[in-house]
Amino acid sequence: MTYMANHHQQRTKLEQESPISLLPEGCIAAIISCTTPREACRLSLVSSIFKSAAESDVVWESFLPPDYQTIISKSSPCPLPFSSSTSSLLGLPSKKDLFLSLCNQPILIDDGKKSFSLDKQSGKICCMISSRDLMIVWGDTPTYWRWASLPGARFQEVAELIGVCWLEISGKISTRILSPGRRLCMQYLLGRPPSLLYRSRRVKWQASLARERGDDWLEVELGDFYNTGDENGELEISILETRGGHWKGGLIIQGIEIRPKQGV
Repeated sequence: MTYMANHHQQRTKLEQESPISLLPEGCIAAIISCTTPREACRLSLVSSIFKSAAESDVVWESFLPPDYQTIISKSSPCPLPFSSSTSSLLGLPSKKDLFLSLCNQPILIDDGKKSFSLDKQSGKICCMISSRDLMIVWGDTPTYWRWASLPGARFQEVAELIGVCWLEISGKISTRILSPGRRLCMQYLLGRPPSLLYRSRRVKWQASLARERGDDWLEVELGDFYNTGDENGELEISILETRGGHWKGGLIIQGIEIRPKQGV
């Protein structure tokens, strides 16, 4: 108890002696707004003054997209447990609560064809193109592909590969939906079983590059690009295996996700 009291007294003394304590809380909040959500959480530990500023709506609204209200008002919740409704999102008590909800609980946009969420560290936009919004060669042929609902998926349907010798999947997305001025990476999400098998005596390849996501799905990185913020730009993504002629099966695709690349 004595140690805690002394520690509190020393911290209070440091805050009083620090020149930063002379700044209005609004100025500190404006400075923190120029950082990232991750840095804001770190700065909130510096002192009680920083904590109050870092928790303010001014700071966390700056981490939200400029058009977040329009995005939310036109959205619908993902078919996942505990997904928030549009009205409950806009009615959250603070902008920090709203930010964290959009990080942890994606919402559906573009008539349910895509999902929208935020990266918790940077606040940048993450967008997933659903398998129904992708161009899948022979995707509507029941002999080759099957469409089904799957528990834990963000969308109403996922694509399950029965068997094809020509695998071609592609998608497009307007770059104005994505956060500008940051390098983005593209992942396609696989359900279990995580294998893409060539039905051949000579070849049997598994998607060894697939990584656990922590949400019962696996992902494989497709590449990355830098988004310049061009409003008329369009990003094209494709997955191909058309040369070998081998039959492939055992693949479940939820969609392709574009999100900020970490560590850049």
